[in-house]
Amino acid sequence: MGRARLLRKIASNIESNLCILGASGIEDKLQQGVPEAIESLRTAGIKVWVLTGDKQETAISIGYSSKLLTSKMTQVIVNSNSKESCRKSLEDAIIMSKKLTTMSGTTNETGRTLGSGSTPVALIIDGTSLVYILDSELEERLFELACNCSVVLCCRVAPLQKAGIVSLVKKRTSDMTLAIGDGANDVSMIQMADVGVGISGQEGRQAVMASDFAMGQFRFLVPLLFVHGHWNYQRMGYMILYNFYRNAVFVLVLFWYVLFTGFTLTTAINEWSSVLYSVIYTSVPTIVVGILDKDLSRLTLLKHPQLYGAGHRDECYNKTLFWMTMLDTLYQSVVVFFIPLLAYWGSTIDASSIGDLWTLAVVILVNLHLAMDVIQWNWITHAAIWGSIIATFICVIIIDAIPSLVGYWAIFEIAKTRLFWCCLLAIIVTALIPRFVVKVLYQFYAPCDVQIAREAEKFWAQNQSAAVEVEMSPILDHQRR
Repeated sequence: MGRARLLRKIASNIESNLCILGASGIEDKLQQGVPEAIESLRTAGIKVWVLTGDKQETAISIGYSSKLLTSKMTQVIVNSNSKESCRKSLEDAIIMSKKLTTMSGTTNETGRTLGSGSTPVALIIDGTSLVYILDSELEERLFELACNCSVVLCCRVAPLQKAGIVSLVKKRTSDMTLAIGDGANDVSMIQMADVGVGISGQEGRQAVMASDFAMGQFRFLVPLLFVHGHWNYQRMGYMILYNFYRNAVFVLVLFWYVLFTGFTLTTAINEWSSVLYSVIYTSVPTIVVGILDKDLSRLTLLKHPQLYGAGHRDECYNKTLFWMTMLDTLYQSVVVFFIPLLAYWGSTIDASSIGDLWTLAVVILVNLHLAMDVIQWNWITHAAIWGSIIATFICVIIIDAIPSLVGYWAIFEIAKTRLFWCCLLAIIVTALIPRFVVKVLYQFYAPCDVQIAREAEKFWAQNQSAAVEVEMSPILDHQRR
C-alpha cells in the first residue's frame, strides 16, 4: 500500500503542467457480431465465462459492450492480495450471491436459479486473487460461487491461469467445456478444454494451430454450435439407436430360430444374406440419412437459440429412448419370426424358403422403420431406402439361382404363393403399428421444442409468412454449464 501511495505522489508531481506534443494508442475493439453472439449463447442456456488479460476497468467495459454484463446484474468483485483475504472475499460473495439468487426463486443443486424473478449475479475476479485460489482448498469455494453466478469475468489472467479455470470446471462436473481464443496466450486454455476453437486474426495463428475448429470471427461460433452442432447431435443420437436396432432385430430372429430348433448348428438364413445384410441391404440408407437428414433449417435454428436446449435435455439419446428401442426391437423380432412360422405350420416348406422370407421381411422392416423417422426427404434418400429394398430382392434372387449354394431355387418356389406376400404384409403392418401409434401420440400430446418448431416452420413455408411465433420451453439446466 505504501508503494502505491508513493507512485501516485510521484505521478502527481511529474504529470502536471505538461504540454502534450503527441500521443499514440492501440484500438482494441470488438469484432462484428460479438454482442449478438454472446446474447444468443446465453439465451441457449450456455454459461459464458470471459478470461482476459486486460485490467479490471477495461474488462468490465468490454463486458458491457459485448452484452455479457447488463445494468440489471449485481456485480460481485473479488480483488484480494492474500490467501486469507481471498477466503473472506469468497465466503462473503457466496453468501451475497445466494441471497440474491434466492430472493425471488429457488435454486437447484448446482446453484442455478429456477425462479424467474431472481437477480442475476456477475462474478468479477482478477488474476492476483486466482494466484491464491487455484491449486488450493479455495478452488471449491470459487466453483461454488461461480455456479451461483450468471456470468464470470476474470481479468488480468495469465495463460496458465486460463487453463486452470477450465480445469477447475472439468474436474468438478461432467459437462463439456469449450474454449475459444485468438492469441498465443489462449493456447493452454484451448488445449485444456474438451473442444478448442481458434480464431485466426491479427494476433497470429498459434491458437488456430492448437484448436479443434478454426474460424475467422467470433460470431461464427453461433452457427457452429446452434446449426452444425444441433444437426450432428440429432443425427448421431438417432443413428446410434437405429444401428443398435437394425443389427439386434436381425440377430434376434436367428436367436428365436436357434431356440426353437433346440440349439442346432443350422441356420435358416443363407450365409451370403447374413454377410450382405450389413454390407448392402441396410448400410447405404444408414449412411445417407446419417449425413443428409436435417430436423430443422438453418434459419430456424439461428432464430431460436432455445432449440439448442434439446442437447441439454438429452432428447435425442437417453436411457429411456434406448430401452424403448430395445423393447420395440424385441417385439419386431418376435413378429418377424413367429408370423411365418405360424402361417406355414404343418406345411412341407424347407428352411431355406422361410429363411428367404425372414431376410426380406427384416430388410423391408428396418428400411421402413428408418423411412418413418426421416425428416427431410430428397432424391438421394429415396434412392437409398427404396433402392436397398430392391437390391435385396435382386441379391436374394441371384443367390438362390446359384445351384452350388444351399437353398437353390427356394425364393422362386415360395414367391409363387399368395401366402408369401400376405406374410410379408402382415409382418410389416403388425411390427410397425405400435411404433406408429406411439409416435403419433407423443407428437400430438407431448411435443418437444424441436417438433413445435418443425410444425411452425412448415406452417411458415405454406403461408409464406415470417410472423410465426414459437413458444419454447425454458432451458433445463440439467447440471450443464
